[in-house]
Amino acid sequence: MSSKAVKIFTSYAHEDEGLKDEMDKYLKVLKRSGKIDAWNDRELIAGQEWNEGIMSEFAKANIILLLVSVDFIASDFIWDTELAEAMKRHEAGTAFVVPVILRSCKWTSMPFAKLQALPKNARPISDYDDKDVAFTEVATGIERLVDYILSK
Repeated sequence: MSSKAVKIFTSYAHEDEGLKDEMDKYLKVLKRSGKIDAWNDRELIAGQEWNEGIMSEFAKANIILLLVSVDFIASDFIWDTELAEAMKRHEAGTAFVVPVILRSCKWTSMPFAKLQALPKNARPISDYDDKDVAFTEVATGIERLVDYILSK
């Protein structure tokens, strides 16, 4: 991967792994072009300490994607560790935090509710009749952010 690639960390609940995997397909064109290097916890290797591995990759990320659902919000690890750190990095200006609304849930009082979410109008992906449209909107939004970061 290019050293200029924008590093993306995906924070998600394992209950949403299918939707995460689907989204990854739409980001593949950005990976193949060398624009992004995306990471999630499924890339941990056998014997690796998972908390240390996750937080090491988290610290390198230019973009932190929050895949929002009721399971994401209910996860103590996400709330206590990943979300807290993501918002610190956002406030410090060291990473862009992007909520991606996967499924309908009460997220508008969460710390990340002030951030521009994807897809358009923060409409949950699960509400789209055609999921291809939703994931394309997400990929387009992420590409715009990546291009912005690369232009700096």
